Amino acid sequence: MVIHSREHKRSFAELGDDEVELVAEAWSQRRAAQPEGYLHAIVNEGQDAGASLAHSHSQLVWLPEAPPAVIEETGSLAVSPGTEVGRFRNASAVCSAAGRVPYELLIESASPGDAFGADLPAALNLLRNVIQRLRAVEGPVPWNAWLHVRAGDWHIEVVPRLTVFAGLELGAGLFVNPLPPETAAERLRAAGP
Repeated sequence: MVIHSREHKRSFAELGDDEVELVAEAWSQRRAAQPEGYLHAIVNEGQDAGASLAHSHSQLVWLPEAPPAVIEETGSLAVSPGTEVGRFRNASAVCSAAGRVPYELLIESASPGDAFGADLPAALNLLRNVIQRLRAVEGPVPWNAWLHVRAGDWHIEVVPRLTVFAGLELGAGLFVNPLPPETAAERLRAAGP
C-alpha cells in the first residue's frame, strides 16, 4: 500500500504536486525492488469503488504474470475526435470511445516506454487533474483507476462508479453507457482550469 499524503486527504484530487511526484516515485521504487512478475497498481476511491480506508492511497498487487484483462487488450487505444480532455507534459487523457461507464478515461504517454519511468509523474498529475474535473461536474463520486502495462505500451484506465452493472453488463459483457464520449469530454474540458 502507498499512502498518498501525510495529511488526511480523502481524494487523489486533493494532493499537491509534490505528493503526486512522491506517489510516482513510490510506485517506481517498488517496481524496481521486485522486477519479476507483473505489478498491478490500482487506486480505489470511495466505498462503492472498494476502498476500505478513507485516506487517499493506492495498492500495488504483485502477480506472477500479466492478468487476462491486459493480455486480451489489442492494439492502440480507440480515440475519436473530440474526446481529448487534457494534456500534461507527455501524457494525454481522453474519454474512451468504448467506455463502459460515463466519463471513463484513458491516460497514456505520447511515447511508449517504461510505465514506471519518466512519464509516470505526468500521467499521475493528469489523473489528479481529471479527477478534479470529474468532481466539479459530478461531485465526489467513487472511482477506480489501474495501470495496464503490455509490451512497452501502457495506460491508466479510470472508471467512475456512476452506474450499477446489472445482468447485461455482468452476464454478457455488454456495457450500456448513456453518455457519448464527446459529450463527457466536453463537460470535463469545461470544468478544467
